[in-house]
Amino acid sequence: MSEYQYYNFRAIDSPLSPAQMKHLRGISSRAEITPVSFVNEYNWGDLQAAPRNLMRDFFDIHVYLANWGSAVLMLRLPKEVLDEQTLQAFTVDSYFEVESLADYWLLTWSLGESSDYDLFEDEEGGSWMTRLAPLREELLRGDLRSLYIGWLQAVTVDEDMDEEPEPMALGGLGNLTAAQQALAEFLAVDPDLLTGAGIGSRADSRKEKDGAAHDAWLDTLSREEMQRYLHQMLTRQGTQAERTLLRNFAAWQSEANPDDQTQMRRTVEELWQLAEQCQKVRLALQTEARKKAEAETRRKREAYLTLMAKNFGGAWKIAHMNAGTGGARSYDSACRQLIDLQDAYDLQGNSDIFQQELEKFMSDHKQRKALMTRLEKAGIR
Repeated sequence: MSEYQYYNFRAIDSPLSPAQMKHLRGISSRAEITPVSFVNEYNWGDLQAAPRNLMRDFFDIHVYLANWGSAVLMLRLPKEVLDEQTLQAFTVDSYFEVESLADYWLLTWSLGESSDYDLFEDEEGGSWMTRLAPLREELLRGDLRSLYIGWLQAVTVDEDMDEEPEPMALGGLGNLTAAQQALAEFLAVDPDLLTGAGIGSRADSRKEKDGAAHDAWLDTLSREEMQRYLHQMLTRQGTQAERTLLRNFAAWQSEANPDDQTQMRRTVEELWQLAEQCQKVRLALQTEARKKAEAETRRKREAYLTLMAKNFGGAWKIAHMNAGTGGARSYDSACRQLIDLQDAYDLQGNSDIFQQELEKFMSDHKQRKALMTRLEKAGIR
């Protein structure tokens, strides 16, 4: 297998300046560089810069793939978005790591090595960036589920975590976004473990109770805070205002319900028990689906054979015509036709009549050695 590496960097908050693009061109003469991206592929050699440094100075998202099964996702987030205590709760060496830069957090999810080489074929690079990029906006809005998925990757691989509790009792784990589902696939998280983690997780938010939680939180805001949010919206900073509102609301919920983080946290052992239940359900559903598919195939097959039985004479004529034409393709067609004829006669309870017609067929075409060989392999005698 030849070597293949894919590097994709994306700038979200601020486009690259001409000077920055020139600097990046000095790193690679072959890369595709635009004001918002840097993409390069290598079949030999390597990127002449540390991805960490490029993320520190230029970019907000990075996806790395290698066809030997390695994969990395990096996100750069402003420090005010997440506190260090929350990030450290999800950190697991070699799986999900956090680095403190001057003004940003650099989050890194890593798949050290996977045996599913097809997952990261050459043409998949751009697709993964598209699928994973929304995770950054989700984190900016206070959605921590991608951090939890990174922790689940470690649980998938590490067999010595049974007694450890989950980092946080998050809601919405049973209703992941498309980007979060893509991250779980990207990190090869056990699918049954992922489903199990969603069982019993509290609702994604408490707005289900007729918006009472939102109303309660809004009542706590001062006039100055409300004016600040409204000012952001009036000055076309609505996205920033929404992000801040959602983060602050999530933080208020956690403080207002501290028991969630102590009473509802499950151990890894409990998560694997849930995963085992999910596996049993999944396998049962797969078995049921397979049986239905097989029954439908049989139904269609019997309908076809019943139709053939209405004109056995015409069906035999086609078999003789294919045999007489000669050539591999025609012999294959004749062989398939005889198999269908045999099954059709059996379905009608007339297998003895088939044998009589088959003897005539064999007598007419016995000189066609290649055809006779095919029939013998197919069990037609």
